[in-house]
Amino acid sequence: MLQPPDASLHWQPGFPVDARRTLAALHRGRHDPTHRVTPDRALWRAALTAAGPVSYRIRQQRLDDLTIDAWGPGAEELVDTIPTELGAGDHPELFRPTHPFLRRALRRMPGLRVPRTGRPFEALVPAIIEQRVVGLDAQAALTRLVRAHGTEPPGPAPQGMRVPPTPKAWASIPSWEWRQAGVDLHRSRTVIQAAHHAARIDRTASDPERAYALLTKLPGIGPWTAAQVGHRALGDADALPLGDYHLSRMTGAALLGRPLDDSEIEAFYEPFRPHRYRVLRLIELTPGSAPRHTPRAPRAGPLY
Repeated sequence: MLQPPDASLHWQPGFPVDARRTLAALHRGRHDPTHRVTPDRALWRAALTAAGPVSYRIRQQRLDDLTIDAWGPGAEELVDTIPTELGAGDHPELFRPTHPFLRRALRRMPGLRVPRTGRPFEALVPAIIEQRVVGLDAQAALTRLVRAHGTEPPGPAPQGMRVPPTPKAWASIPSWEWRQAGVDLHRSRTVIQAAHHAARIDRTASDPERAYALLTKLPGIGPWTAAQVGHRALGDADALPLGDYHLSRMTGAALLGRPLDDSEIEAFYEPFRPHRYRVLRLIELTPGSAPRHTPRAPRAGPLY
């Protein structure tokens, strides 16, 4: 029998919410120790809130019927904010595209929303580790580091899950361990410098404009990295990651039937404001919408 939760919420929103699909944006690869879907189709996550660590389980009966259970010092905070995390403040109904691909995608995914965790630093570290490298290598590096420096989640979370490291823990990882995980000096320094500003970063969670201004002033963080934080932690449906390696190719294949040049992409997305990221997410989640196969660099090494 599972340990009773420290806080629970039975949420019946007046709009469709697909929890697994919405929070898939937070999932960093199949080995991500902070994110797990169990055989009973429950979604488990572990996080570090302002009140402390938390593990939480989301069970979904229908698109308008969800039960959230949380364990740990951060349980009450998590339950209070989970509707926002699941996109309660998002407005996909205001997006009315004319392109047939996007209209079909919206019909297929009525509960897809842009999440807003309210934890910018949590989203920032993986985004930094993903800078300028193959996605699978970034996921492997993040998994190694979270396994080594994260903590055991409270409550009955599935075995092997971890709460993300604290800012102090990220800042204390020695240089040799970053190298062993496959993270170069530039990215590791950026994470460490950001960790020293973690409290300031998290205080901007309710003000995306202020958050972007602070993030892009920090060394090693540009618009691409800030956008990765925006559409995960800040609920910004317009946070298009300009400069992304796959963006032009995926968009062109899905919406034009031909490749788009990198120089064309910003102007192409301009008419979709303030839903530019939503467009990209619909493309990403539509099977077969765009080829994703590219030459890949050697992996950093097997996961342990």
